[in-house]
Amino acid sequence: VQLVESGGDTVQPGGSLRLSCVGSGFTFSSYDMSWYRRAPGKESELIARISRDGGGTDIADSVKGRFTISRENHKNTLSLQMNSLKPEDTAVYYCACMIRTAVVYWGQGTQVTVSS
Repeated sequence: VQLVESGGDTVQPGGSLRLSCVGSGFTFSSYDMSWYRRAPGKESELIARISRDGGGTDIADSVKGRFTISRENHKNTLSLQMNSLKPEDTAVYYCACMIRTAVVYWGQGTQVTVSS
């Protein structure tokens, strides 16, 4: 099983980034998927979750209105569109495969830094 994130970068406040996560070695379309982030010195934060068919999403209040989660099951790909980025969005971002509230697979993470 692999989850490989990409798209992390350093951007200025107000900028945008799109993160991607490609899954392999499991039936991607059978699982809810999520994005977590971990900022330096802080606990991991669940920021977005999407249902198996993409029909349902949950977004954390901290990023609501700025971040959008989506998936393309035919490409085994999960995405996170991040707009209006703030310095407090700086973190390592992880995609995760979910069963109910448990993470069963983690990606390796991709660094997002928001700084002027």
